[in-house]
Amino acid sequence: MATAGIARAAMKRAFGAGGGRPRCFASAAHAASKTDVTSPVNEVIAPKMPPFDYSPPPYTGPSAAEILRKRKEYLSPAMPTFYKQPLNLVDGRMQYLFDENGRRYLDAFGGIATVCCGHCHPDVVEAIVNQTQRLQHSTILYLNAAIADFAEALASKFPGDLNVVFFTNSGTEANELALMMARLYTGCHDIISLRNSYHGNATATMGATAQCNYKFNVIQSGVHHAMNPDPYRGLFGADGEKYAKDVHDLIEFGTSGHGVGGIIELAPGYLHAVYDIIKKAGGLCIADEVQAGFARTGSHFWGFEAHGVLPDIVTMAKGIGNGIPLGAVVTTPQIASVLTRRNYFNTFGGNPVCTSAGHAVLRVIEKEKLQENALRVGTYLKEQLTALKDKYELIGDVRGRGLMLGVELVTDREKKTPAKAETEHVMDQMKDMGVLIGKGGFYGNVFRITPPLCFTKEDADFLVDSMDHVMAKM
Repeated sequence: MATAGIARAAMKRAFGAGGGRPRCFASAAHAASKTDVTSPVNEVIAPKMPPFDYSPPPYTGPSAAEILRKRKEYLSPAMPTFYKQPLNLVDGRMQYLFDENGRRYLDAFGGIATVCCGHCHPDVVEAIVNQTQRLQHSTILYLNAAIADFAEALASKFPGDLNVVFFTNSGTEANELALMMARLYTGCHDIISLRNSYHGNATATMGATAQCNYKFNVIQSGVHHAMNPDPYRGLFGADGEKYAKDVHDLIEFGTSGHGVGGIIELAPGYLHAVYDIIKKAGGLCIADEVQAGFARTGSHFWGFEAHGVLPDIVTMAKGIGNGIPLGAVVTTPQIASVLTRRNYFNTFGGNPVCTSAGHAVLRVIEKEKLQENALRVGTYLKEQLTALKDKYELIGDVRGRGLMLGVELVTDREKKTPAKAETEHVMDQMKDMGVLIGKGGFYGNVFRITPPLCFTKEDADFLVDSMDHVMAKM
């Protein structure tokens, strides 16, 4: 890229896309005024992180090097870490994390990994501490208000007859239970899931997790994988009806948005057509809302609602407890009754501490209007990332809804050649600037931007300006 081109783009970002106000590139006008097109790109001043009124207490624990040594010696080698130099994170507040040296990082990924309404949100912490001080017990054989109150509040967030809740300890467990219920209810063991999907780490869910780089492709009888309705890389582009025909063919002859798969928005019309096909064949539709649920997409509380469909079973986890181990399955009374024919129980699913945390999360989302914030800030962030795509050929696609966004990097836009090395480089450099983002996709070349729902426009500016700064120096 020519330096002059970068300078012009920097001017555009500083005074155009930012709504008429200068952004973090304070030297943009200076760079654009230079006539020497060979002037170094790195004269552009690095953006500064927005101010935040919190300083963590001094850390006195083991160093990152010592933790890494113990990890290598005592933990499974299958456990991965991000970055060439893994971070030792010791403190967190809202959308920010702090390392052992007290350095602050903008967490633009933890919203899917753990938190929904912000790290250590005081309302959630208070609910956990108060319940822990009173009782932590199994809820199989005894009554407790925490599980009943949270189940009522959670059921109120669903349309139709989706009002029976089963609590679990994780998303994997929730999806395993959903698959078992569907098989018991229909009497059919065939499951159709999308290629490059991810639904958990147990045998059945890994069988439904097809061709994903991060998981074993466990072969399980009765599982069929449909073509991924990916508008960017898919065989049929954005034609949802053609992808749905593939599901129809699987039913005839062989028998919700992706997160880990690269934040893929399903092709328009796909989900509605597929639900019709499945239900006409006597099947049940399961919506995995582990990543897309709890107001993350902004326009709706659940991802499936944006497609105008009504699933038979919905699963959820991660953000449901803001970091507490908690998952849930929500279904109709008719489908839920199948478990009364078997001896189903979950020792700690729905325990008082976890359900108290989950209920607090719902209250925070409503009180702080986090769904509205996800829509407003997410829309703004996507616009800024799209402007960055116009500037750099390296960015092949920007997609997603609300605060669940994906940025796919390619070395050739026509061939859509995955830029895996470049993705790792940008990610590592952004970490050094104080921004933490995730990555995913089949080729490992998609940035997963899924911050806590308290993310601000100032945070969005810092994230985009940091990515801009790194790419300008490449």
